[in-house]
Amino acid sequence: MTAIDECRAKLKQTVFPVFYDVDPSHVRKQHGVYENAFVVHTETFKHEPHRVDGWKRAMTCLAGLAGKDVRNKPEFEEIKTIVQDVIKALGHKFSSFADDLVGIQIRVEALKSQLRLNSEDDGFRVLGIWGMDGIGKTTLATVLYDTISHHFQFDACCFIENVSTIYRDGGAIAVQKQILHQTLKEKNLDDYSPSEISGIITHRLYNMKLLLVLDDVDHFEQLQQLHINPKLLCPGSRIIITTRDVHILELYGADRIHEVELMNKDEARELLCTKAFKSDNSSYDYAELIPKVLIYAQGLPLAIRVMGSFLYNRNTTQWRATLEGLENNPDSGIMKVLQSSFEGLEGREKEIFLHVACFFEGEREDYVRRILDACGLHPDIGIPVIAEKSLITIRNQEIHMHKMLQELGKKNVRGQHPDEPRLWSRLWLYGDLHDVMITKQ
Repeated sequence: MTAIDECRAKLKQTVFPVFYDVDPSHVRKQHGVYENAFVVHTETFKHEPHRVDGWKRAMTCLAGLAGKDVRNKPEFEEIKTIVQDVIKALGHKFSSFADDLVGIQIRVEALKSQLRLNSEDDGFRVLGIWGMDGIGKTTLATVLYDTISHHFQFDACCFIENVSTIYRDGGAIAVQKQILHQTLKEKNLDDYSPSEISGIITHRLYNMKLLLVLDDVDHFEQLQQLHINPKLLCPGSRIIITTRDVHILELYGADRIHEVELMNKDEARELLCTKAFKSDNSSYDYAELIPKVLIYAQGLPLAIRVMGSFLYNRNTTQWRATLEGLENNPDSGIMKVLQSSFEGLEGREKEIFLHVACFFEGEREDYVRRILDACGLHPDIGIPVIAEKSLITIRNQEIHMHKMLQELGKKNVRGQHPDEPRLWSRLWLYGDLHDVMITKQ
C-alpha cells in the first residue's frame, strides 16, 4: 500500500480504492481489525517505527480518496460499474495503439491547436480528419480523444468506432443509442421509437458540453440522420469526424478539415524496425532490404505495420523472397482493408479508378481527362470524386495514386483469374499483352 501511495504521489498515477465488505472509515482511521493488526505490527517492527508510521499514513491517504464502497450490494453489478468507472477515468483506447504511436505526438498537438479547446465562444464545433484507408485516422483520433477528454472539462465524452458498420447493421438509431449510452449512461433504450431517441438527444445532449468522436463515416446520411446540429450544442463542445471522403465533411459544415499525411522516411523506418526487429535499430545485414520495403509501403502506416510484423524474426533470404512475391501478389490483409474504398465507388468511378491504377500513375491530368472522356467516363466529375475519396491526388497538374491503391486496382482487374491475362479487362505489362495476342492468333 505504501508503494501504491508513492506511485500516486510521485508518478501521478490514478488510484481507485474499492472497499469490499469493509467500512471505509475503519480503513482510514485504522479501527477494528486494522487497529489490532497495527498493534501487532508495532511490536514486530519496534526497531523500525518509521516503517509502521508510513503504512498508517498510506492507508489513511488512500482510504480518503474517492472510490467504491461495495458493502451489501449486488457483486456482479458493482463489478460492471467499477470497470466502467476505471475505463472512464483512465481511457481504454490509447494502450491498444501503444506500439504504433511513432510520430503521433506532433500530429496530436497540431490537432489540439486546430480544435481551439481554450476558446468556447468562437463558434468552432467540428474538426474533420480525412485521409485514405490505413493512413492512421482512427489511431490519431483515438489518441487525440484520450488526451483531451482527460485534460479538458467536458460534461460528457463519447467515441463511436466504425460508424459506417453500425449504421449499415442497425441504421442511425443504433448509432444514436451508442451515443446516449456513452454520454448519459442510458441502458434501456430498446422501447424508444426513433423520434423519441432523437428527442432525447435534442433535449439532453444540447444542454451538455460534449466531446463526440464519430469514426469511419462513409456517407453523409450517417451524420445527417443523427439529428445532432453542431451549432446548437453548448459552447465548448467539439465533434471530431474521421472519414476517407472530404465531401462528407464539406457537406456537414466542418469548421476545419485536417488531411492526414503519410509517414516521412524517418517515421516509416522507425515503425518498420519496431515491428520487424522489436526495436528502432536493425542489423547491418538488412540495411539493403529495409529501403526496399519502405519504397513499397510509401509511408502508409497500415502497410508498414503489416509487412513489419510478417518479416519479424525472418532472415534476409526470406525478406528478399517476400519482396519478390509482392510484385504480383500484394498482401491480402492490406488489400482487404483497402477494398472497402473501391467498393464505395459508383460504376463509372470504379472504371476511372482502375484505369488510373493500371495506366495513368504520374500522367498529366489533362491527358488523362481526354482519354477518359473519349471512353465516355465523364472525368470532369469522376476525377474530382475519386480525389475527394482519397484515392488519387493531383499534384503539379499530374494524377498520382498510392502504390497500395495501384496494387488494389490491379488485383481487382485480375479478379478470379490471376494467371489468365486473356480474361482481364486491362493489360498493362508488355509480356501479358504479347501472350494474349499470341494466344488469340
